[in-house]
Amino acid sequence: MSNPGRTTQLRADGLEVPRPDRFGPDDPSYEVAMSAHDAAGERGEMGYLDPSTGLFVMTAGYHAERGHCCDRGCRHCPYEV
Repeated sequence: MSNPGRTTQLRADGLEVPRPDRFGPDDPSYEVAMSAHDAAGERGEMGYLDPSTGLFVMTAGYHAERGHCCDRGCRHCPYEV
């Protein structure tokens, strides 16, 4: 279900690649975090614990299931924003 006024168009690579302006390969924890993201997605979990901060991070799949962008700057936001 989408929310009127919210972005609902998915990026072409939105489910595989995090927002490059928010989390990119130059980050020292990128590979470990992406491995955790992918594993959580394969298990159908809504997120994973970030290996650097210990914070819970929602997966791109979780965001896509929600149906719209929440405009909170999420790392794995799959939407065109």
